[in-house]
Amino acid sequence: MKKLEHLSEIYSFYDTFVIDLWGVMHNGILLNNKAMEATDKLLEESKKIVFLSNAPRPSEKVREFLKKMKMGEKYLKNIITSGEAAMTAINENRFGKLFYHLGPSRDDSIFYKIKRNKTKLENSDFILCTGLFDEYENDLNFYKNFLKDSITKKLVCTNPDLTVHRGDKEEYCAGSIAQVFESLGGKVIYFGKPHKEIYKMCFNDKEKVLAIGDNLRTDIQGANNLNIDSIFISNGVHRNEFKEENELKLLLEKYKVKANYFQPELTW
Repeated sequence: MKKLEHLSEIYSFYDTFVIDLWGVMHNGILLNNKAMEATDKLLEESKKIVFLSNAPRPSEKVREFLKKMKMGEKYLKNIITSGEAAMTAINENRFGKLFYHLGPSRDDSIFYKIKRNKTKLENSDFILCTGLFDEYENDLNFYKNFLKDSITKKLVCTNPDLTVHRGDKEEYCAGSIAQVFESLGGKVIYFGKPHKEIYKMCFNDKEKVLAIGDNLRTDIQGANNLNIDSIFISNGVHRNEFKEENELKLLLEKYKVKANYFQPELTW
């Protein structure tokens, strides 16, 4: 893995750039100005940009969120979310008809077309997990007790991320609930990175692709799964797991992934 000072050094080798949002383009509160500049330069060079996010909500909701952050319309053409992929499957009743929603009410948009099928946990065919309840957002033990009698049901996880940083604060994501469910012996169906299916929505086999992300478990593992090149953004979700840049090689070995390059933040 090589330190990349400037994306401008290598961009010409690629057609398509699959870029993570949270941790690369923004921190949940503010846009990253250097990343925005890099994206702007790629558009000027007529490169294809796909923002691929493990957000547990439809792509349109993420587009609205980015607009509120003052991201311009020209950047928002290709947004694909794990929530969008999951929504397609649940609208087809792929896991049964009746579901229990495990997550905050702000994620209700993911099932708006089938909201009549929402029911109590004991009556459900499957559990639709978009995140943690607001009142238990820091207590994973609560979910261990809450789900222990429901492991015969499938849990559909719409965000495989374990944690995310909102500004400087670390928060649990739906992937942490999925891990709890699996530890109890339950079966989880994941939508989003690093699973191959979502990448089919982003590019075809003829495109030369570079993935850019801050999460080794999802962004970089996903790139490895598809055998595409990647840039690891080190000042993201893993920033507290190393102190010096020379420790990054050990960090990648810990997660059993490979990256071609790294940058502290996406920089043109």
